[in-house]
Amino acid sequence: MECTVRWTGPDAGMSFVAETGSGHAVVMDGAPDGGGRNLGPRPMEMVLLGTGGCSAYDIVVILRKSGQDVRGCEVRLLSERAETDPKVFTRIHFHFVVRGRGLKPNVVERAIKLSHDKYCSASIMLAKTAELTTGWEIVEDA
Repeated sequence: MECTVRWTGPDAGMSFVAETGSGHAVVMDGAPDGGGRNLGPRPMEMVLLGTGGCSAYDIVVILRKSGQDVRGCEVRLLSERAETDPKVFTRIHFHFVVRGRGLKPNVVERAIKLSHDKYCSASIMLAKTAELTTGWEIVEDA
């Protein structure tokens, strides 16, 4: 895996363009009080959202392989960071809303546990500095 992150230059404040090895681009920027212009997510927001994406991806794959009729998966993340540098994540709560037909609660719970304990590289890395907690709910799809 590779990517390139390029500062867009002094006229752009603190904006960066990141290009992934798979051919995608995203703009990141800093807060105005740090010289940015709020043109994109902060780099640490990207870390957090990447972790949510990694875990949600795992959960959908696990549920499908378990024969569950999963129709949607959303994760809301709430985090806290250290007050001093390095401002690492110290707590992250993942709340999953899984939508489908006839989803079995024990299978959903197992999928979340497998993601966080075995498959999601991002959350496993972040667990080195942060306390990770999870919550979940199932929404029956009509």
